[in-house]
Amino acid sequence: MKFRPCIDLHGGCVKQIVGSTLSDLDHGSLQTNFAASQPPSHYAEMYRRDNLTGGHVIMLGPGNEEAAMDALHAYPGGLQIGGGITAANAGRWLDEGASGVIITSYVFKDGKIHEDRLREIVTAVGKDKLILDLSCRKRGNDYFVVTDRWQKFTSLRVNEESLNFFAGFCHEFLIHAVDVEGKCNGIDTDLTQALGNLTPIPTTYAGGVRSLADLEQITELGQGRLDATIGSALDIFGGNGISYEQAVAFHRHQNS
Repeated sequence: MKFRPCIDLHGGCVKQIVGSTLSDLDHGSLQTNFAASQPPSHYAEMYRRDNLTGGHVIMLGPGNEEAAMDALHAYPGGLQIGGGITAANAGRWLDEGASGVIITSYVFKDGKIHEDRLREIVTAVGKDKLILDLSCRKRGNDYFVVTDRWQKFTSLRVNEESLNFFAGFCHEFLIHAVDVEGKCNGIDTDLTQALGNLTPIPTTYAGGVRSLADLEQITELGQGRLDATIGSALDIFGGNGISYEQAVAFHRHQNS
């Protein structure tokens, strides 16, 4: 298992936000766990120093392009980029130094899969540069992909059939367990186990990681097939559940 670092951007600043509170409509409901005083490049340079690859920069809404470029320029080829990516602008972000582009809403528009857009962006950047964000929320007994700041449910279930279908178009999956994202109350064990059983390609799990024990649980439930990212619990983002140094040490031990 690899530790995949993150840089979440909101309003041009590195932040950690409770994912389920993120909305374009009501900024008063937004719950922010952490807002950095350092620029995005501060974190990117840290990840570069420790040779952590495959991390992601996520632009949460407008006004984050300059901040995203600050991160990418500090670690060329080391970070993926997501948030508002389309077939028209994906190539530009690769030129700015992104190792790959992450897409969700562009493909899952109005709650439905737009396969033509998926094929369009694969043609534009290539399968090896494409990461599909299948972040999801639970409804009933099933997990459904959510889009538009994780507020809108699509009709797509995250299951064996959908994972196998989308694996034909991309290099990796990034999957946030949105119901537990940013809450530091532990991982979604049902989703973690399901992904460990079903995913056919490299997959990064995010959501609720609060300790080294959670990383060990992801390794076990994910059968060694899942990587993990850590947000609000990490000390560099104001958390006290796990230190950045501990996460890096865990990563190195797992990949030695």
